[in-house]
Amino acid sequence: MTLHVLPRTAPPPARRLRRLLAWIAHLREQSRQRDALLSLSDHELRDIGISRYDAVTEARKPLRR
Repeated sequence: MTLHVLPRTAPPPARRLRRLLAWIAHLREQSRQRDALLSLSDHELRDIGISRYDAVTEARKPLRR
């Protein structure tokens, strides 16, 4: 019996579009979370165990990280 391997093809356009939209949604959520982190007071940051410096450092990271 011979096993035929189908050539790997690009995903259909609908799947690529869904992946792109999911990636954009992920970036927007990261941005929202970083904005929320920056809006916390020093007291609130201490409550969650991070410093203002840590919050600013995290918020300045590129969105792809």
